[in-house]
Amino acid sequence: MKASSCPFNEIVGKIKMLTLEVHTALSEDGLSERLRNSFGKGGLNLEVKTDCPGRLTFEGSGGYVAAKFGVNNNGTLLKIATSGWALQVKRFVTELP
Repeated sequence: MKASSCPFNEIVGKIKMLTLEVHTALSEDGLSERLRNSFGKGGLNLEVKTDCPGRLTFEGSGGYVAAKFGVNNNGTLLKIATSGWALQVKRFVTELP
């Protein structure tokens, strides 16, 4: 029997809600810019609902992406949650440095 490389990859498209916590080498400003480019105008074109230091929330098309982030060791800790955009959020976090 052949084992799956990653069971998470097989179910992520079926997930309704997803919450992840990741560490990135990006600064808070760099992460904020990347979040805006990925989920805001020019990306998924979701509407920015919350925009304050260390917090961004995007909404649209029946779902949301909520990001909370802050300095941690030699980078930034990101806590990101979504409903309706699990595949895009998973792709976003896997492409972070």
